[in-house]
Amino acid sequence: MTIQHLTPSDIATRKARAVAAATSAGRALGLEVTDPKVLHDVFSVVVHLAPSPVVVRVPVVLPPGRDVASVAARQARELAVVAWLADRGLPIVRPSPLVPREPVQQDGLSMTFWEFVEVDASRQPDFIAEAALAADLHAALRDYPGELPFLSPFTAVSTFLARLEENPGLLAPADLERARSEWAVLGPVLSSREGFTKAFPNVGIQPIHGDAPSYNILRTASGVRYADFEEVTLGPAEWDLAFLGPEGAAIYNEAAARAGVRPLDPAVLRVMETAGMLQMAACHALVPQLPMLAEGLAPALQRWRTMPFAGGLG
Repeated sequence: MTIQHLTPSDIATRKARAVAAATSAGRALGLEVTDPKVLHDVFSVVVHLAPSPVVVRVPVVLPPGRDVASVAARQARELAVVAWLADRGLPIVRPSPLVPREPVQQDGLSMTFWEFVEVDASRQPDFIAEAALAADLHAALRDYPGELPFLSPFTAVSTFLARLEENPGLLAPADLERARSEWAVLGPVLSSREGFTKAFPNVGIQPIHGDAPSYNILRTASGVRYADFEEVTLGPAEWDLAFLGPEGAAIYNEAAARAGVRPLDPAVLRVMETAGMLQMAACHALVPQLPMLAEGLAPALQRWRTMPFAGGLG
């Protein structure tokens, strides 16, 4: 089953549909919305419902098989975790207090409502130095009492690979073969808590951000705020620290010692970096929905080809 790539016109129509749905949902919840502004349009359309201090995130690029109900369940987990962290005083982009704290369905889309935060464009990111922030976040997340799936960003890889096999033009044959082979090694280890514990019995797991927290913070005039917990999950802290290199790991470990969380395990970090690269290779299954993704993933694909197979597990 070959899937057609969306055209620029298709993507513009998708964005307009998301803006209209966010606007309608916001008004139905009693918000004043006269000038909705799109802040971001990649995997989600992010809309500021101006003049209300509310931002709506509407996922529009979805993995194969993910429907509105599964999107909403994922969003409910995110809202619960973020609200819990906010209640404990962490600097975080909070769910909007102006609407109920739950996903909202409108016109076949599921969305979440967040407080509007003014970003300070003069504050430049320093992803390596900001690895220290992940240690403080992990220290707070350790006590989160809610249920979370295990390493859910990675366990979706098998679904992506199935779609790639149905559409072989999306990934070069040699790359697809490596991806299949790596999944055969990494899948049993990283698809369940039991598999991970068997391979790494001395490495603890806990709730983690799930999507590179150093890259998912907002810089405001009053400081940084943690953001975008869509992939929140159980897993090893190393998943959150992949790709920051030795300097980033050292900064994290120093902050971890202060925060009372364990240092990174080098062997697990190598495996997480390979697993992250495999995930990015598998994400070519989303290219028909987001054609610009192919160019964005090209550098990661090149790097993945040079990395040790399966992070040394194979």
